[in-house]
Amino acid sequence: MSDSNLTPEQRARQNIDKQLIAADWAIQSFHKFNPSSKLGIAVTEYPTQSGAADYILFVDRRPVGVIEAKAEGKTLSQVHDQTERYATDKLKFIIKTEDLPFQFESTGTETFFTDARDPAPRQREIFQFFKPETLYEYISANTSLRSRLKTFPQLNKDGLRNCQINAITNLEKSFGENHPRALVQMATGAGKTFAAITSVYRLLKFAKAKRILFLVDTRNLGKQAEQEFQAYKPNDDKRLFTELYNVQRLQSNFIDPSAQVCISTIQRMYSILKGKELDASLEDDSPYETKIVKDKIDEVVYNSTVPIETFDFIIIDECHRSIYNLWKQVLDYFDAFMIGLTATPDKRTFAFFNENIVSEYSLKQSITDKVNVGYDVYTIETEITKDGARIKAKQYVDFRNKMTRKKEWQQLEDEVQYEGR
Repeated sequence: MSDSNLTPEQRARQNIDKQLIAADWAIQSFHKFNPSSKLGIAVTEYPTQSGAADYILFVDRRPVGVIEAKAEGKTLSQVHDQTERYATDKLKFIIKTEDLPFQFESTGTETFFTDARDPAPRQREIFQFFKPETLYEYISANTSLRSRLKTFPQLNKDGLRNCQINAITNLEKSFGENHPRALVQMATGAGKTFAAITSVYRLLKFAKAKRILFLVDTRNLGKQAEQEFQAYKPNDDKRLFTELYNVQRLQSNFIDPSAQVCISTIQRMYSILKGKELDASLEDDSPYETKIVKDKIDEVVYNSTVPIETFDFIIIDECHRSIYNLWKQVLDYFDAFMIGLTATPDKRTFAFFNENIVSEYSLKQSITDKVNVGYDVYTIETEITKDGARIKAKQYVDFRNKMTRKKEWQQLEDEVQYEGR
């Protein structure tokens, strides 16, 4: 059947099949189901007590998930009850001892996921489907990551400033409440990187995070972060951080499977997702300060060698410079909690992190606390401070198509004006 003769839901299933195959799933019909043929099998039209489920996911011969397919443009947040019903139904020819924990809704262009093992399960949008190996790891664990994030032990405050204690404890509270994004605003020189590494240590030790990405925008900042990880000694262990956990600063497209912390520029991570080697000199300047001129945006697509579940957490250093335009695609790709670090957020920064500011420590307060020294200000008026700024016409921005719900990158036809003071 040609694409033009497909119904919207058939077209959605065709796209879903392609995405599942890309993530190393086998697609089999119920009547040809061979549970031993592969680790991960998506069985179509599997009969349940309330009707046929679009897809039942089997991992290592065990039913673990369900996919509800809908036509492009359908609002997926409104169909989860149907997915949940299939997840709790009895399955034909199989004695199921528990509900299916991994629940998906997809149109082939938009996909939502719910882990029913979470303390307060709720949908979240993901870029693509998880690999079977990942669901096998998830189901083999006694608890989900979000369950473990609710049980942090009390923070040992030795060697930490009050602003760092506040940032770490509020960040962990935010994780426990399942906020996907959090912003730490802390004055330069107050120790936000040290606080971030302390959080990384606790996430690895107590929450059993698999891998954490520390994202910077220049090679020099990456080297500095690596040095700080190498020098860090937790206050509850005599060993250095790098004696406890493997830290890799990415200098090629290879991500070491044993690395628990990866340090990378956002430029390199973008090139890794695109499957292209990067000239290291392109990491010397911040992409925020480099104008990118392209006739067509080079969109990130699914890369099976770096699946969306590669990182559990992404820490974005100087995040006010790294979350816009082309580079935002890197952040949209991964299914990870995101933590922004900055001393100078703007309105777009607050919006990206859903206004979830877990810590605010201003330069003024740091001077009052004698963490930083005072200064004299000489104000120079510029066109931007006087008249505001603008996103120029023909620049690329992302937006969601209201008809299909798909995220797309398009050039602005008109300028967008931001007000000055």
